Amino acid sequence: MDYIDAFLDYLELEKKYAKHTVSSYASDLQQFQSFLLEEYGTSDFSEVNYPMIRQWIVSFVDKGMTNKTINRKLSTLKTFFKFLLKVKAIELNPMTKHKSLKLPKREQDVFSTQELEKVSEYYKEDSFAEVRDHLIIELLYATGMRRQELIDLKLDHLDFEQKQLKVHGKRNKQRLIPLMPSTINLIRNYLEHRKLLATDSVSLFLTAKGKPIYPNLVYRTVNSYFKKISSKRKLSPHLLRHAFASHLLEEGADLSAIKDLLGHSSLASTEVYTHSNFKELSKAHSAAHPRSIKGKK
Repeated sequence: MDYIDAFLDYLELEKKYAKHTVSSYASDLQQFQSFLLEEYGTSDFSEVNYPMIRQWIVSFVDKGMTNKTINRKLSTLKTFFKFLLKVKAIELNPMTKHKSLKLPKREQDVFSTQELEKVSEYYKEDSFAEVRDHLIIELLYATGMRRQELIDLKLDHLDFEQKQLKVHGKRNKQRLIPLMPSTINLIRNYLEHRKLLATDSVSLFLTAKGKPIYPNLVYRTVNSYFKKISSKRKLSPHLLRHAFASHLLEEGADLSAIKDLLGHSSLASTEVYTHSNFKELSKAHSAAHPRSIKGKK
């Protein structure tokens, strides 16, 4: 039995993980399996012990890999061995006593309102791709959705009558996000250009060839625009999600509403996007006056 394939099916079909997440797990496990074959001459996961895993960690450290990246790979192993234990493919979990590598504490970057206004000066609408890229950036900021959530949007997720958008989040959890009039106008403009493509795809965002967009396209889009106006080291789509949450908080928006808009299960998760510790968040939440979330027009 191929336990890696069985595990990936479990993640996708039962746990409802996103496809790009499953692909990441697959890459990590194939890398670990190659390491086992090269260093220990085995691909039998029942023979794995923690010293072997520790040696895998050492190999990454020697290559200069960051602790954050190493921790992500080890998180894959931890989930995988829990699965093997569950299906009785192993008797003992070699990751039981593993502790994550320490990470340096640093505040997350966030796009300022000035940067978001400045980048708008570079929007053009001379082609389908430019109209699409403008909407990608504006929709990420206006809704706070994740990159994969944007990629997964379908035409029938739009509800112009109710002025809202249905988003499928992690583990296929659905949530509704209100749309501002300015965002709706951008979507309508994009849809007019989209009609000219020869495609029967139900995906909202497409390439110029009529195919669904992909993660790297979204990353390149955000990076290409913001590198013109920002000196930040990392210019990723996630910074727009962070800006969405931070700017709403700065304007006095209710923390519980921000949490729901982001698709978080708890305020502890929302803390990551707010430059505050959890005690401050809880205090603000209890004192804040509930209000409807409205972005700037």
